[in-house]
Parts: sequence; C-alpha cells; structure tokens
Amino acid sequence: MSKKAKVHKTKSFSEWHKATYALQKERKTSYESISFREQDPLTVPKDESDASYQEKIGYPGEYPYTRGVHATMYRGRLWTMRQFAGFGSPEDTNERFKYLLEHGQTGLSTAFDMPSLMGYDADHALSRGEVGREGVNVSTLEDMERLFAGISLDKVTVSMTINCSATAIMAMYFAMAKKRGIDLNLLGGTIQNDILKEFIAQKEWICPPEPAVRLNCDVIEFCANHAKRFHPVSISGYHIREAGSTAVQELAFTIADGIAYVEHCLDRGMNIDDFAPRLSFFFDIHNDFFEEIAKLRAARRIWAKLMRERFFAQNERSMKLRTHAQTAGVSLTAQQPVNNVARVAIQALAAVLGGVQSLHTNSMDETLSLPTEEAVKVALRTQQIIAEETGVLNTVDPLGGSYYVEKLTDEIESEAMEYINKIDELGGMLKAVDLGFPQKEIAEAAYEFQKRVDKKDYVTVGVNGYTDEIDQEIPTLHIDYDSEQKQIERVKKFKKNRDNKQCKIEIEKIKIACKEKKNVMPYLIDAVTVGVTLGEISDIYREVFGVYTDPGLV
Repeated sequence: MSKKAKVHKTKSFSEWHKATYALQKERKTSYESISFREQDPLTVPKDESDASYQEKIGYPGEYPYTRGVHATMYRGRLWTMRQFAGFGSPEDTNERFKYLLEHGQTGLSTAFDMPSLMGYDADHALSRGEVGREGVNVSTLEDMERLFAGISLDKVTVSMTINCSATAIMAMYFAMAKKRGIDLNLLGGTIQNDILKEFIAQKEWICPPEPAVRLNCDVIEFCANHAKRFHPVSISGYHIREAGSTAVQELAFTIADGIAYVEHCLDRGMNIDDFAPRLSFFFDIHNDFFEEIAKLRAARRIWAKLMRERFFAQNERSMKLRTHAQTAGVSLTAQQPVNNVARVAIQALAAVLGGVQSLHTNSMDETLSLPTEEAVKVALRTQQIIAEETGVLNTVDPLGGSYYVEKLTDEIESEAMEYINKIDELGGMLKAVDLGFPQKEIAEAAYEFQKRVDKKDYVTVGVNGYTDEIDQEIPTLHIDYDSEQKQIERVKKFKKNRDNKQCKIEIEKIKIACKEKKNVMPYLIDAVTVGVTLGEISDIYREVFGVYTDPGLV
C-alpha cells in the first residue's frame, strides 16, 4: 500500500519565515496601514507549539493549507480578476474582452450561449431565439478565432464555462493555438468541464453520467500530457449553491465530485501527481460573510487530507486546493438593483479574506439583462478597491485564529465530511446521482430557506423588507436580434464551404474512438481543424452514448 507523503511543516513563525516565506517574492518593499503602521506578514498565537494549531491551522503555504495555499498570498501576487463576458457574436464578446483588459482585468472568463452549452450549432432548429442571448455563440473553429482575435493566448489566462460540450470547445481552443504556432504547454487557463454538477444542479447535459465523466477525464488526461499549465476541470460548487444548497452541501458535493474524477483518472492508470496539481475548484460566495470565509478554509483542509491520506499523493502541489470564486448570482435582486453593488462588495471581501486565487464579481444589472459595460466596470472596480484601498491584503489570513472563524471552520469541515462519508457508503457520486441523493438534499434545503424568506425570518432588502412603491430603473443591455440571424447564416455558409468529405472521415474516427474508449481529444482537434462543428461532435455523443433524461422527470 502507498504511504502517506511526508509534508513540509514548520514549528514556529521564525522557521516558517526563513524556510518558506522569505524564499518568495513580495509585490511591494513594505506594507503599511493607511495610518503608516508597518504590517507584519502573518499573525500567530503566542504558543505556536499548540498541537491543535499545528494540526488544524498551521502556516500559509504549508499542509493542511487552512491559511492559504501560498505563503505570501496577496502580498506576493493578487488574485486573478475575472469578469464573466459573453453575448451576441464572437466579435461582440471580443470587443468586451478588450474593454475589460483595458480597464485592468487580469484574466478572461467566457460565457457561452445556451445552444453552445447544450451542444447545438447556431443553425439548429432548437437554437432559435437563444443564439447569443445569454452568452457568446461558438459553433465552429472560425467562431473561436473571432472570439480571441488580437488576444495573446500565451499571455492572458482564459476561463471557459462550458460542460457537456467542453471537449469540443477545448479542441477548438487548442486547434486555434496550434494554428498560431503556440505550444499548448504555454497556455494558461481553465475549462469548467464539470459534468457531475450538471446532473446534480444545473441540468445541462447530453449523454448519461458514466460516459459523460469518461469524456471529462479525457480532457484531464490530455492536458496532463500536452497542456500542463491548463486546468482541465473546474470542480464547481457554484451551481450547486445557486440551486439552493447550504454552504455545507455545496462544499461536500463539490469535494465528492472531485473524488469521483480522481478515482476515474486513477482507474485509467494515471498517476495522482501527474494530474492532481492542475485540478481546480469554483465556489459560490453568498451573503453570510463569516460562513463563506470558513467554507473556503475548510475546503482547503479537507482536500489536503483527502489527497494525502486517501489518494497518497506525494507532491504537495496535489494537496493544494486552488479555487476561483464568484459572488452569488442568486442573491442579486431585480428590485432596487443598485443595492446589488453593496451585496457584491461584501461577498467579494469574504472571498478575498477566504483566500481565493481568482474572483468574478457580479454586475448590479444581471437579474435584468446581460450586464452593460458600465455595470461590468463597477463590478471590476469593486475588486480593485478591495485590493488597493482596504488594507486586507497587507497580512496573510487576517482572520486566522479568530475564535469564531476557527470554530466555524471546524464545524463546516465536520458536517461536510459526514456528507462525503454518506456518498462513499452509497457507492460514490455517480451512484449517489443515480439515486437522486444530492438532488433531494438540495431541494429540501432550498425549500427550507424559502419558508424562512416567506416568514421574513430572512430579510432581503428591497424584496421582503425596506421596499419601495416605485420600481427603480437602471440602463440595461439589449441584444440586437439581427445578430442571431447573421450568426445562423454564417454557420450555414461555413458548412457549405468546408471540405465535407474530410469532415465525414473525421467524424467516423471520433465515433470509433468513442466506441473503443480511446481518448477523444486528439481526434477532436483534428476534426475541428478541418471544419467539424460543436453540434456535430455533440451529435456523435448522442448517437454513441445515448441521450440522458433526468430520472426525476420520467
């Protein structure tokens, strides 16, 4: 049996500073408060030898990473500031990308429209009325090239939020990079590619869970071998929380999804330390300030223990839970929408104090429409104000050691592990999904929360308390309906002008790869290069693996 890895742990602040912190670079030569007070990099208890502190909390950048995955955290490097962007045509979104980069955004985050998310091309009958509505439409490699025109793929990290058709989008992204002569190992970014949370919460799928997870792991395996800087999955609690789960359920089901992906990769013969360092996570940051901070701290500790004690990872990077976060879309209100700016600021502050590596802040108008440029800029400025004006970055994990925060972290960890153990008893997350266990738990939590809202035990300002008689109006973004028809015609023209004979050959190769359980990614990259579309790849999955129907709807 594999042995637990020996992890580097220091026993005192001075040892930590010398052995870990001092070896890292800081962004500035000194850190001062607004009143010119010099700020220490870390605060620790007087009795650092306390066994509980060493075991549960420790030092930043060291196992179990409760205080952060990096020793210097934001004193060394700010989190990546991302704003979710995508609407209309690829050209429209490309323009928004460049606008955000010009205003200080440090990473791109791509939202796709419903047809792309469900695996249909723009010219499919089921796509009508949805092309470019809630995100950008990408049906072909040419669309992908228009989307990232003029953007240096090897210099900007790119996040792409797509799941059941993630293999097709990933293939297009890699094919585009190859056409530009860029080594795939130079690409940085993340593709969500988390199909289990679709079956649990978001409900955007093509084929049944088992083959869907197999395709997910094809991306993980391909990136481990050919795109080593790219995160091949963002294991996502965000949509679980948006569906109505509690913070503990979000954490537990997300970690359980991660366990399932790890086990499937190990079953195909992969080494844990070859792929685990590039697994990433994505959490929702809701309104309860301290609960969200404690959730992130507990997440790091749980993952570190699982990777070391259950999967026997030897590389400490495999044990570090790195996470993107997004403020809670479900907390935004259509009533008094300007209030959303305050909600987002508080949630974003919780994310930073919780130690995220990447953050998206929602725009005030997102309950009314896709965000306007001005609303997006305010959301981005919110992150920049936290980074530059609040002083919360001057010391690492400033809430570490708080009696309340540490107690809450312990409680959330314990309650989440109860769920994870229950899922193990059921036979793992795939079996739990088949049984409807996480779905039922989330539905019950959502119902319980709504009862409290209805009784005004939980007040939402502007909705069930402090209401106005006259609705507040703000500018909203309107999508040109002509852009949908233009995209449809463009896709039709693309299909007419490509080498359809070669496309049929590549489609047959993908079918064989699916049936013979080969990694589909090399075949997909070849296929999209000659013109095979996202919808056609998805149709292969529908043909070979079948179409999934939610058992709750049968």
